[in-house]
Amino acid sequence: MTPESLHRSAAPATGAPGRRVPRKALAWLAGTALLVAGVALLSSREPGGDAAASAHATAAASARKATSGGPGHGGRAGAGGAADEAPPPPRFDEATCWRELERFDAAVTLESFRAWAAPLLASGDPLVADYLTERLTELIGQDPERASEVLSWARAAGPDEFEVLLTALRGSEAVHHAQVATKLLAQGMDATLDGGRRAGLLSALDTQKRFEPAALDTLTSFAKDAVSGEAGWAATRTIARVMKRDFEAKGDAAPYMDALLTIGTESPDEQIRYLALSTPMHATPVLDEDTRARYAKVLTQEGSPDGREAAAHNLSVSGDSQEVLDMFAQAFAREQDTCVRWALFRFAARASGRDALPVMANMAMTDPRFQPLYQVFEQLYASGVHDFVRLWNSLPDQDPFHCLVGHD
Repeated sequence: MTPESLHRSAAPATGAPGRRVPRKALAWLAGTALLVAGVALLSSREPGGDAAASAHATAAASARKATSGGPGHGGRAGAGGAADEAPPPPRFDEATCWRELERFDAAVTLESFRAWAAPLLASGDPLVADYLTERLTELIGQDPERASEVLSWARAAGPDEFEVLLTALRGSEAVHHAQVATKLLAQGMDATLDGGRRAGLLSALDTQKRFEPAALDTLTSFAKDAVSGEAGWAATRTIARVMKRDFEAKGDAAPYMDALLTIGTESPDEQIRYLALSTPMHATPVLDEDTRARYAKVLTQEGSPDGREAAAHNLSVSGDSQEVLDMFAQAFAREQDTCVRWALFRFAARASGRDALPVMANMAMTDPRFQPLYQVFEQLYASGVHDFVRLWNSLPDQDPFHCLVGHD
């Protein structure tokens, strides 16, 4: 547990892997001789046919009928007006081993991916889903047209396929093309889609390297909307993740901080407010004077204890240390929530180190439960421990009031 760990609610938390060769995929499943549901390719259209093809003739005809007209598999009108049937996708046999994966890996294309992957995905095996996701990411590559095609599939895809499509898109290089990111955002704003699907679309934007002002404004306005719900939570998390990436790349965190504070103070949803107020602790940008003033207001006016704890953390790592100590002393005297008081107490030490001891002593006099804790801090400082991380890790009990739940 780190000193950034705050309290009761879990705080939010990936890039595309390299080209996976079939041998690596096989290695995943060493020890799994057979899949419970069909996961392997059978021969398709061998010259002259064979007994297996004959035995599955009826099923193959059904597959052709089901897949004709689908994305990338549609029939084509001939001279007489009749549609030419597309070749059926390869069949899968429940008793075929993963050795057939090499054939899938070598032969699948973007156009055939959905039909070929459907029986694999139906197995319900998470390792199969992971493999399909990475294979699709490779097929998308850096091509924005391919990414747009996959995005068009996602609109009506079933839940399991939707997750594969969006995760693959999120991990691709193509998602960084402006046209792809713009389409993702537009679909995420589509009110005709259900909240879970919109959340998935907006989450797929969180690998962006930065947001332009217009995109950031759109996400902010949506996230603070009273009806945004699950998708508004996802939009808030996406802003925070892109802020962290942009800030670490020497970008400017100020626009993102402004967006998060706007959401954190204006959203009627307590969970969204807490997420917006707490996520900056993972980037710890230096707060400007206006941002510090807004967090100071949160410290005294936010209705959610979680939000007040988040404000205490963010104020402790930026600004004039004496000003922060005075603010924490006043807030502690007014505060009724024990966990918020614990945040103010320990983050006072983070803000000013040993100079915070007089303020912490007064806090312990106000609330006698903190007297043993004050003595521990005093002894650690006297022993020569001054760095806050070392101090934190030296505490015999980091969670004396059972507040630090769900953080790592």
